[in-house]
Amino acid sequence: MALGTATDPYELRFDTGRSCLDLIATTHPVERLGSLDALRAWITGSGLVPPGTPLTHADPTWLTGFRELRAETARLVRTRPVPPTPAYDLALARVNEFALAAPPAPRAVPGADGALVRELAGPPPCAALLGALARDAVELLTDPVARASLRQCAGDNCPIVYVDTSRGRRRRWCSSEICGNRERVARHRRRAALAR
Repeated sequence: MALGTATDPYELRFDTGRSCLDLIATTHPVERLGSLDALRAWITGSGLVPPGTPLTHADPTWLTGFRELRAETARLVRTRPVPPTPAYDLALARVNEFALAAPPAPRAVPGADGALVRELAGPPPCAALLGALARDAVELLTDPVARASLRQCAGDNCPIVYVDTSRGRRRRWCSSEICGNRERVARHRRRAALAR
């Protein structure tokens, strides 16, 4: 799966402001983690591993693990039940369980030009990658400022949740180039139709 322009609706996107939210975004507009190749591309594109990290050891259980963490994180991010529901409590327990795994161990090594670059000490196990994502979710959910900055995209039928770090906290769309552009085009068409 190529990582081309952000206008392709099936492309992997990394514009929510958090890796755990980028994982949730892989369900829109269709399942984007439909194969191991897509998952490997997402893992690298998300920055969980340095570029060039071999992920050939990934197997179908990885897809299951990433999809489960995605579903549980989405449940926690999109709902704030008071009092908590059994489904919310179960999701919280699962994310906390995933977070117990230590993230992949990085190390600094000289690159081709002599400058230090980051690489992993060895092929990362699935649990370590899931642990890093779950820890990101825990940090997001327990940080009152970050949690207050969560926004649901205002685009038609767009379920993406993002962290609004814009000046004045007035960002409306997950992506100005995608949902924002669709809204501007729709607005233009409505005005043109009224002018006829």
